Amino acid sequence: MLIFEQMNAPETSHPAENKPNVFFTLFQMSRPINLLLIGYTFICFHFGLGSRLHSTFQFDSFLGHGFLLLTILLTASAGNFINDYFDINIDQVNKPNRVVVGSHINRRWVIFWHLFFSIMGIYVSTIAFPFKQYWHIHLSNLLTIFLLWFYSTNFKKDFLVGNVVIALLTAWSIAVVYFSKFTFQQIMHPNINDVANFRFAKLMALYCAFAFILTLVREALKDMEDIEGDKKFGCRTLPIVWGLKPTKVYIGVWLVVVTAMLAIIQLYVIPFGWWYSILYCAVFIIYPLLYVLVKLKTSYVSADFKKLSLFVKIAMFSGILSMSFFYFLL
Repeated sequence: MLIFEQMNAPETSHPAENKPNVFFTLFQMSRPINLLLIGYTFICFHFGLGSRLHSTFQFDSFLGHGFLLLTILLTASAGNFINDYFDINIDQVNKPNRVVVGSHINRRWVIFWHLFFSIMGIYVSTIAFPFKQYWHIHLSNLLTIFLLWFYSTNFKKDFLVGNVVIALLTAWSIAVVYFSKFTFQQIMHPNINDVANFRFAKLMALYCAFAFILTLVREALKDMEDIEGDKKFGCRTLPIVWGLKPTKVYIGVWLVVVTAMLAIIQLYVIPFGWWYSILYCAVFIIYPLLYVLVKLKTSYVSADFKKLSLFVKIAMFSGILSMSFFYFLL
């Protein structure tokens, strides 16, 4: 019923001459910066890690797997469309200047473009991956679409569920590149003597864990940033259910965990003499996370949490960039 209530809600009056182009509005709603980050992650993972550790990760295979990247981008865009559709009331409180659904684009068109991008994402993946051998990839695409829909309608308002869903999907956007290289049979019966692939799988798992934890941190910071609008519309986010102080403790624990992980990894690579990568990790990944950990205690208003979220983004971006180092170090 919620979708029909949203579709029947009155449109915000907006002079026709001032309405921006619909496609430009869709471009904004797709979160182009986030899409660039996804594409950047895909390329770094493919060439930085894959091409050095696995023989199938070469340039010709990247051209074929470009369809997978397009699928991910289309699905992510569709998820952003539907999120803006269902978040219109909350955004009018938290981010009134960013509300475009109902003012710049009709609600019914948002639903249409969500469905169109979702269907195109599924179709594009079938071009590159035969269904019989790679049905696990197509199943993951369908599950992603459904999870993004239910995240927007239900999960994001539930205690912790929405945060975990987004964290899992972020980690999966890395893992799917790895699993797309193998048929389902190859995944179920791996070659235990393939040392290079085993090393690649371990590094993939590390980056997925890094992405999962930092996404949990960033989502909790966003919850604190948006607490007023979320509270008004009955959301049960971490800061609303627990309060700000326990949520800060929750974030602090995850920051300590991920920082300790990174420090241990640096100790592990010291024997290899990768001093530039160690310095890079200390300055561009560990330092921003420690900054967030220290400043968290004295942060109380939305602007404070927005700034801390930016530092987490810097750490995530720097972590993605570190994938490219393996092209030169391995």
